[in-house]
Amino acid sequence: MAVESRFVVIRHGVEVQTFMDKKAADDYDKMLDMADNLTAMLSEAPFELSDEQKEDLSIYLAQNRDDVLIALQAKKAKPAVKATPKKAAKDIAKSPTEETDSEA
Repeated sequence: MAVESRFVVIRHGVEVQTFMDKKAADDYDKMLDMADNLTAMLSEAPFELSDEQKEDLSIYLAQNRDDVLIALQAKKAKPAVKATPKKAAKDIAKSPTEETDSEA
């Protein structure tokens, strides 16, 4: 008999999603908490949004919270990954003519 541990996220008495590891379930639950807070904030906005639009926008913003924080300048963007000097040197050393000569 096999034993499996599953972690279920339950919101308002309804099973929302099932995960195989606790960290993923906790992260998803945290994202839903942020989305709930954003929905409440959008309800106070001086413009009209349907309930579906508020929910969709809230979930999108919560799922992309790092990008939102960067856009709000509350978090610094990670620098782009640069090619390592060794890899760049190998790419330069391997010229297109060498490949063509060895193929002939």
